Amino acid sequence: MDSEKLNEQWRAISAQVSSYADMDASQVSAFFSRLEPQAMSDSFLMLTADNDFIKSWVEQHYVEPIQRALRDLTGVQFVVAVAVDPTQEARKAASATVTAPAAGNAATAPAAGAVTTPVVPPAPPATGAAATPAVPPAPAPGQAGALGRATPLPPSSPMGTAPLSTAPQPYMPPYDEAAVIDHYSPQPAPEAATGGASRPSCSTSSLTFGNFVIGDSNRMAYSMAVEVAESPGRSPLNPLFIYGKSGLGKTHLMRAIQNYIEETRPGMRTVYADSADFLSKHVEAARAHDREKSSYKDFKTYYEEADVLLIDDVQYLQGKTQTLDIVFQLFNTLTAQGKQVVLSADRMPKNIGIDERYYSRFSAGGVIDIQPPEIETKLGIVKSFADEYSRSEGLGNFTLASDIQMYIAENSSSNIRELKSAVTKVIYQMMLFNRADMTVEEVRTLLENHFSGGPSRNLSIEDIQRAVESFFKVSRSDLVGPKRSRSVVYPRQIAIYLCRQLLDLPYNDIGKKFNRDHSTAMHSVASVEEMLKDNRGVQEEIEALQKIISEYSE
Repeated sequence: MDSEKLNEQWRAISAQVSSYADMDASQVSAFFSRLEPQAMSDSFLMLTADNDFIKSWVEQHYVEPIQRALRDLTGVQFVVAVAVDPTQEARKAASATVTAPAAGNAATAPAAGAVTTPVVPPAPPATGAAATPAVPPAPAPGQAGALGRATPLPPSSPMGTAPLSTAPQPYMPPYDEAAVIDHYSPQPAPEAATGGASRPSCSTSSLTFGNFVIGDSNRMAYSMAVEVAESPGRSPLNPLFIYGKSGLGKTHLMRAIQNYIEETRPGMRTVYADSADFLSKHVEAARAHDREKSSYKDFKTYYEEADVLLIDDVQYLQGKTQTLDIVFQLFNTLTAQGKQVVLSADRMPKNIGIDERYYSRFSAGGVIDIQPPEIETKLGIVKSFADEYSRSEGLGNFTLASDIQMYIAENSSSNIRELKSAVTKVIYQMMLFNRADMTVEEVRTLLENHFSGGPSRNLSIEDIQRAVESFFKVSRSDLVGPKRSRSVVYPRQIAIYLCRQLLDLPYNDIGKKFNRDHSTAMHSVASVEEMLKDNRGVQEEIEALQKIISEYSE
């Protein structure tokens, strides 16, 4: 497809995305102006961004809307890939300096008397030097409105009247093609089929022990992870099983173990596997077995030859009997050889719907939970992430005001991903619109619908206690008092469980509100989780209470 046709189709896609009610047209225009289409076929679109920040933001917030626009315009489901082309911004700048004087039309010429600033492309990096990602330039005062105008297209846009070209235009370096395929391929080939047994593990250098923020909620898990990284295979912590709700840092600790071992023990082979990806590769290897007898053996060998095997989110495998059996075989083979196994899940082993022989073996070593972070830990994460972002983007002494940091820490849920995305959103707003002086009131407006939990939802432990008291006809003095009769203990356990689920507070904080300690709160939650497995009456009571409590937060 020629570049003119490709750019025309990209403009049509951009206009379609901007037209959606749930999209901010000014932000779409600002970000899409930093993207360039590189190749397009009947079901694939390749885009490049000029730096890692733009790439990451587009992947997180705009790939799905782009796919939706392509589906609306063509009726075809597309795979959309984004790569970084560090030369892109320089080429645009150089092109602007060459073409602007020659354009000579009223639409592009500066107004009479306007002061123009020549655009100078940055010097190329020295030979052998790593290219530094470009920092998105802040617009000059008065330019924000221009960023918000989407380019209108005539009704006869070719995107709506002609099928897409079926001849893909190959994209040339610089970009890591293997990484793009791994990230976007809906059905990645199993390692065995691609010579995976000889490939090195994919390190995630940004997730290390050094940038893991430690607090009371995760200190023990952190200590155990460090001990495993320093002495992999030692029996007291082999296997290590880390559990906790999504977004609390389980994957961070697993990747930190992997990176530490790869850095300090290069002779050891580490393999990290997400359970969903492991399942996909297992199914693919089993299907390929009839065509290629060695495929299944190669699949197992890839994991059996690991010195350290880390499997994330094993709760995803409940009900997947054959895949669980393979995991169990790998587990027994590796631990018998003194090799380290690390597992993670969103719940303790016995609460995963798996056979007893699995969870009893998974619990044979160290089992530790990560609790929701306290305000102090969340504040530390906000500061750490803002500093890390500032360094990676070359922003010098950029900082977030202390009241903005505290607002984000107090209002975010326990999910660290949500907290970090809030920080990124605020920093982006400051950079894009040159607003380093944003106030906490402006941040509150910006993040009004961002947080899924926290105080901004106006729900408290007292609200949950009040709802439970009314539902079960017990008094506050009984609910938080010393009584241990069934008629009081059961509502108390339900209330503590709901506090944990709806507020994401640490066990200790919840326990204090019921005049109980940390261990009692943990036991209450575990008891209710056990009852929920097969007791429909308990399930219905929880559902009814959640509906009642939801009215308090509206």
